[in-house]
Amino acid sequence: MMRLLSCIFGPRLYKIYRERDSERAPSGGPETPASVTAPPPSSWDTYYQPRALEKHADSILALASVFWSISYYSSPFAFFYLYRKGYLSLSKVVPLSHYAGSLLLLLAGVACLRGIGRWTNPQYRQFITILEATHRNQSAENKRQLAGYNFDFRSWPVDFHWEEPSSRKESRGGPSRRGVALLRPEPLHRGTADTLLNRVKKLPCQVTSYLVAHTLGRRMLYPGSVYLLQKALMPVLLQGQARLVEECDGRRAKLLACDGNEIDTMFVDRRGTTEPQGQKLVICCEGNAGFYEVGCVSTPLEAGYSVLGWNHPGFAGSTGVPFPQNEANAMDVVVQFAVHRLGFQPQDIILYAWSIGGFTATWAAMSYPDISAVILDASFDDLVPLALKVMPDSWRGLVTRTVRQHLNLNNAEQLCRYQGPVLLIRRTKDEIITTTYPNPSSPPVYILLTARVPEDIMSNRGNDLLLKLLQHRYPQVMAEEGLQVVRQWLEASSPLEEASIYSRWEVEEDWCLSVLRSYQAEHGPDFPWSVGEDMSARGRQQLALFLARKHLHNFEATHCTPLPVPNFQVPWHL
Repeated sequence: MMRLLSCIFGPRLYKIYRERDSERAPSGGPETPASVTAPPPSSWDTYYQPRALEKHADSILALASVFWSISYYSSPFAFFYLYRKGYLSLSKVVPLSHYAGSLLLLLAGVACLRGIGRWTNPQYRQFITILEATHRNQSAENKRQLAGYNFDFRSWPVDFHWEEPSSRKESRGGPSRRGVALLRPEPLHRGTADTLLNRVKKLPCQVTSYLVAHTLGRRMLYPGSVYLLQKALMPVLLQGQARLVEECDGRRAKLLACDGNEIDTMFVDRRGTTEPQGQKLVICCEGNAGFYEVGCVSTPLEAGYSVLGWNHPGFAGSTGVPFPQNEANAMDVVVQFAVHRLGFQPQDIILYAWSIGGFTATWAAMSYPDISAVILDASFDDLVPLALKVMPDSWRGLVTRTVRQHLNLNNAEQLCRYQGPVLLIRRTKDEIITTTYPNPSSPPVYILLTARVPEDIMSNRGNDLLLKLLQHRYPQVMAEEGLQVVRQWLEASSPLEEASIYSRWEVEEDWCLSVLRSYQAEHGPDFPWSVGEDMSARGRQQLALFLARKHLHNFEATHCTPLPVPNFQVPWHL
């Protein structure tokens, strides 16, 4: 009876991974012909095959889940319609509640039938036995057996807790349950007294900003957190997980962040290979609709690095919602997991982020200054200009206030607090993080949906990220003369034009390196540097061009084109 209840309330089983050669138990007797009759099936041919009863019941429950999601998103409009039609009176609500109760009882019966179908399937009974054993005792053998299944991640046992490192239990300076520390935006109106009257005046605007951020804003910023999109991508995500586990020997783990969110991660260990890059760990931070199953992890994997991928809160197996505080909390436990459980030193960790993932990467770089390097691909400096691009001009005040208070992705500000090597990859045909379009008179919604390639490469917010970084690190070099020549170099729309500008200014790289090394030897490595203070205007311009070329590489592609392995390079440093 208990086994039947476990099957009724157990998680959905998607796939049984084929057994890897390294994990097969040695046989005690001679090998029979039956054991070698067929090669192992491919990743997409080994899905768990439910019995007919379980299969049909699952289909009904999945359909009900989709309808519930659609009803949830359309509930404000439905409520308004029912109110206008007079269906919200007590005489009408009572019969509707009876219908709803009957429907819930029917779905409960379907769930029981699904449980009976699972109970008659020996594969599912074996899986649920292993899962329950792992929850009781998380031994290495139980975890190894559980890793052979892909199932609803909500039932996966927690592998790492944010308080697990002993240093955090002894220190009061670490994150609390309220979350890790973030850089807070400055007040919009500085110098004004924060009186009770001013607070009352601001209250309607604050409530409106809160509602916009928690309804439309968050879903526009992180569309990957929308349930319907995840449902549509489920087959692709399952194939991606199968590839990482079966072909790359990936290990999945659940991390518990300080805010209670559970973070879905995948680790591929290359330290046992002959490739020297395998000793380095690349932590990948995905975009606003990216998942580690099919995201940017493929580039460092192909380059031979050890890789740790993770999903944003609310994405696939991760719980929660992707607000900046939750994002930083998730990134914090991912870094702690890499250091204290996987055994990598911060000096052996590279942060690699694509698009909106630049926020969590720059936060980690700011919070863990010993991180080896940061690579930001198709990222931006600040969210406000990009949010204003896709919204009507009349909403400017509301959009700015909402972003600053609830969705403040201040990548440049965080990156400037990091002292290590940085590489920015600018996509010359990027249609997402640019602020101008061939036809600026088009409506914002049309611009958002068509995502045409911009003509003005200077509207790419990656330029602003580079300029803010260089101005912070080398303020004397990036004075008026240096800033002007770097802007001219950034306007180049092709590699030929870029090389032409570089050669026109006769940049001597050996001289630039000698100047920088001499300053570092005398004053130390910490930024900002005052190098260029006693230098001629021509020298500052040459040094500014040299630094810009070392910190930013161009990639002729659109925003979502996968980054080729040759473009994934360790950032320059002295």
